[in-house]
Amino acid sequence: MIKFYFHHTPNPMKVALFLEETGLPFELVPLDTLKGEQHTPEFKAINPNAKAPAIVDGETRVFDSNAILMYLSEKYGKLEGKGDDRAEMLSWLMFIASGLGPYSGQSVHFRHMAPEGLDYAVNRYLREAQRHYEVLDTHLEGRDFIVGDTYTIADVSAWGWIDKAPVVLGEEGLAPYPNLKRWFESIDSRPAVARARAIGTDIAFKKEFDEDAKKAFFPSNYPKV
Repeated sequence: MIKFYFHHTPNPMKVALFLEETGLPFELVPLDTLKGEQHTPEFKAINPNAKAPAIVDGETRVFDSNAILMYLSEKYGKLEGKGDDRAEMLSWLMFIASGLGPYSGQSVHFRHMAPEGLDYAVNRYLREAQRHYEVLDTHLEGRDFIVGDTYTIADVSAWGWIDKAPVVLGEEGLAPYPNLKRWFESIDSRPAVARARAIGTDIAFKKEFDEDAKKAFFPSNYPKV
């Protein structure tokens, strides 16, 4: 059975959605990142980068949400799309992995977490997040899915961060991106999304973002111990 190391944040939610869509059996392993459980030697043996999510499938460890989606889809033949779309699939997954996700995360950080006065950084990451949204919005004109004509891991991967559009971009969220908004509403209405959102809701994860949580979540902001 797949062990799924989980916290209720955008990247683990991608994997949660994939697992609920495919029905693959898994054991949920809570990872309370605000308590710093991602920095334990036991977890770093699974993910040396000390971030959620990660999985252990038999003797195989896989970390990084997009690597997990690729691994699971290829191994189990789920949501991998058509063979002729393989190059397109890889292109959009890397767009999400190296662009949409990181710039969305940095936009959230500098808009909501960083000290005041860093206007250049706030603008830089917000505008780059918006640019990535614009790329997806243009691409999705006349399309129901990101790659080909079927629901794939590209849609699953993008959903994880697009779900947080109001936090990333501000209150207007997806309003300026009609094609992306239509796509998101279609994906978000899937029954598996509701099941994915329910994962871990019975777990008492730490909620207070106090100084200890900040040190656990943003260790590079503090002197190295």
